[in-house]
Amino acid sequence: MRAPAMLRCAAALAVLLAVAAPAAGFYLPGVAPSDFAKGDPLQVKVNKLTSIKTQLPYTYYSLPFCKPATIVDSAENLGEVLRGDRIENSPYVFQMREPKMCQIVCKATIDEKAAKELKEKIEDEYRVNMILDNLPLVVPIARQDKNSIAYQGGYHVGAKGQYAGSKDEKYFIHNHLSFTVKYHRDDVSELSRIVGFEVHPYSVKHQFDDKWNGADTRLSTCDPHASKFVTNSDSPQEVEAGKEIIFTYDVRFEDSEIKWASRWDTYLLMTDDQIHWFSIVNSLMIVLFLSGMVAMIMLRTLYRDISRYNQLETQEEAQEETGWKLVHGDVFRPPTNSDLLCVYVGTGVQFFGMLLVTMIFAVLGFLSPSNRGGLMTAMLLVWVLMGLLAGYTSSRLYKMFKGSEWKKITLQTAFLFPGVAFVIFFILNALIWGEKSSGAVPFTTMFALVLLWFGISVPLVFVGSYLGFKKPAMEPPVKTNKIPRQIPEQAWYMNPIFTILIGGILPFGAVFIELFFILTSIWLHQFYYIFGFLFLVFVILIITCAEITIVLCYFQLCSEDYMWWWRSYLTSGSSALYLFLYAAFYFFTKLQITKVVSGILYFGYMLLASYAFFVLTGTIGFCACFWFTRLIYSSVKID
Repeated sequence: MRAPAMLRCAAALAVLLAVAAPAAGFYLPGVAPSDFAKGDPLQVKVNKLTSIKTQLPYTYYSLPFCKPATIVDSAENLGEVLRGDRIENSPYVFQMREPKMCQIVCKATIDEKAAKELKEKIEDEYRVNMILDNLPLVVPIARQDKNSIAYQGGYHVGAKGQYAGSKDEKYFIHNHLSFTVKYHRDDVSELSRIVGFEVHPYSVKHQFDDKWNGADTRLSTCDPHASKFVTNSDSPQEVEAGKEIIFTYDVRFEDSEIKWASRWDTYLLMTDDQIHWFSIVNSLMIVLFLSGMVAMIMLRTLYRDISRYNQLETQEEAQEETGWKLVHGDVFRPPTNSDLLCVYVGTGVQFFGMLLVTMIFAVLGFLSPSNRGGLMTAMLLVWVLMGLLAGYTSSRLYKMFKGSEWKKITLQTAFLFPGVAFVIFFILNALIWGEKSSGAVPFTTMFALVLLWFGISVPLVFVGSYLGFKKPAMEPPVKTNKIPRQIPEQAWYMNPIFTILIGGILPFGAVFIELFFILTSIWLHQFYYIFGFLFLVFVILIITCAEITIVLCYFQLCSEDYMWWWRSYLTSGSSALYLFLYAAFYFFTKLQITKVVSGILYFGYMLLASYAFFVLTGTIGFCACFWFTRLIYSSVKID
């Protein structure tokens, strides 16, 4: 009776978290606010160049942009490096609340190689990402259907177009940036905090009358002395080898009522919460349907079966028994490939623990977008620490199957899934290296990952296995016959392949709407922060996997088929197949990826994600079915 009560408490907690998560200022940004007096320098940093068409990031200075005297890399955490972030200083330096107009950054003459790279980046719609006081740069775009403004992360390197009267398509670079820095000023101290960082990019073919005199040159196309400012791109700067490009910028400061604690709302509230609620309602309907079936089985059919079996008194009546009690002597017989099952269950418990702990921290706000790379870093570290649970679970199950070589099962648990993941990751990383992308993980980071694996995760798996193997073996509630019982011919709808494929539909259906937002966040470079909704969907996924597996397991036992071990794992685990198929559908309908390497990267990473989802959902289903079978067979009298 304790399990349903705990489940209701968890659901209630999840609802409260879901309501609280979208609230403004709920998160803990992870950085202390910076106060600036008038005239204080503001350092603008540059980040990677990104494109949703290639998914291959590049460093800002891989293109012929203006460079500072010395390029300094910002310290990055493990998650930032794995995301491909490359944060460096820039030649753009502002003074707080001191506007600048038509400031010359530099003049560059591009050669054929640089012109080719610029054209390729413009063709692939690459965007330039910048950071000011930990806020990413955005481009405000007016919506046509609504009287509101949407925000695009970063500005495009350039654009394609045609001159009037010409059919030839040309490439133009955005060489003039009109920045807007929004600040919130304290009326008492007169100190200000930055709450917004926007830009309007323009392509302008700058002209100057006198000789070139560096930053002091007076431009005829942009001159604050003559009140001539850049407001359009009517005379754009073409990208051609041998041509000179003058890079300029404006910066103006705008007082804002937005407080520092709410400055991320612009980035986080870009999606419609109603769609998330629709996702939750859709998932809850599935759960209610399954809960009704489980209640019917547990409270009516199963209760009636147990009462009837316990009332059988004569030997003749016992010989006529049918249904799930008939296979009591074989239901706990160790399955084929029991070692592999132990490994997968242990790995699934490791995944479950990682997701649960990470999601709790995310809901509490410790992993907000302002803490770049924090989410990925936390997931890696928690995964490593959860190796203790993986080893403990696999060894406990292995000992129940009368296994004796606990070191063997420990090594398999420590190396099977991480090994497969590392091989896929290494191959994909090699492809990224071949494209000379900044998204390639450096050797030092790769070494750090291997060190986490071998130095922390593997020892913890061994410690967990040792502790688990020392405990007494779990005893089944009924004895197992020496000779296995023959399984009768099954109806077509109880075919293992059919039931496994059917079983995966409902868990996938419970999460597929939220899955759309997750894929959009990853592959379209948008922020995802509705962790309250995600946590609630995660709880619903657990309930759905458990209930559908219990229902199908009960039908299987009633058909006198006692080989439930692997089928219970595969029933809910098959939802990973639908996840991968949905990822393929998303690729062809939502993404604009054209390069072969980018397509390989997408399907490689989604294959890895689907594999992880299979391990997670399969373990949830197996544990639920394991608990269910022990419960029902311990409730009947076995002669």
